[in-house]
Amino acid sequence: MSGPVLLVGCGKMGGAMLEGWLARSLLSDGVHLVEPSADAIAAFRGKPGVTSHASLDALPADLTPEIVVLAVKPQTTPEVLPKLARFKAATFLSIMAGKKIAGLSSALGGAPIVRSMPNTPAAVGRGMTVAVAGPGVTPAARKRCDDLLAAVGEVAWVEDEGLIDPVTAVSGGGPAYVFLLIEALAAAGEKAGLPADLAMRLARVTVSGSGELARLSSEPAAQLRKNVTSPGGTTLEALKVLMADDGIQPVFDRAIAAATRRAGELGS
Repeated sequence: MSGPVLLVGCGKMGGAMLEGWLARSLLSDGVHLVEPSADAIAAFRGKPGVTSHASLDALPADLTPEIVVLAVKPQTTPEVLPKLARFKAATFLSIMAGKKIAGLSSALGGAPIVRSMPNTPAAVGRGMTVAVAGPGVTPAARKRCDDLLAAVGEVAWVEDEGLIDPVTAVSGGGPAYVFLLIEALAAAGEKAGLPADLAMRLARVTVSGSGELARLSSEPAAQLRKNVTSPGGTTLEALKVLMADDGIQPVFDRAIAAATRRAGELGS
């Protein structure tokens, strides 16, 4: 495959991806960036191979992109997609939540679509993205999309597009649940007598450090938990509450089910 990448949208996620591509030298044929916000593209002005445009109408008439990355808000698609249909020979890589492959392909003149769901830790290169390839996506295009997505973290592929809804619930929204855990842990520490700033520092560093340990360790999460839990100790007493029948698991079950249901509603 050859040709430039066309990135439509340079918000937080689009900008993080572009930074990753540049850092990994993945843009040998350059990138055309469409973003109306001058502030959003300021960091990329003057970068080798980056050509920015304020609107889709400003794109060169003879542009033939290899991959078109859709990183705009889903509600803008009625305005954006018709202007991109001329690139139907390219493969479209969508990171838009809720927009299904069939609908995107139809609006883009039958173009092949890779649908993906990244998450916000992509901003620091620790994202988790799950992707599914639609009809007509070649092995070479899939590999190219995998390389582009892997620039901001790990990538997994599924064959069933229906799995994107629970993926959205688990990893797409997952960072918010982790941040809530930090809030709750800090609040509980404060109620136990810790100064507020110390409680928050303990919670933030503990959660981030534990996440890094989980990432680097070959042991399963259950074993890592057991490694912290001494018989008859303080951690065990807390886990008796958290792992009770009415503890954290049923709460997460309900939460993920609710998010999965909502993802399906938005997709339809």
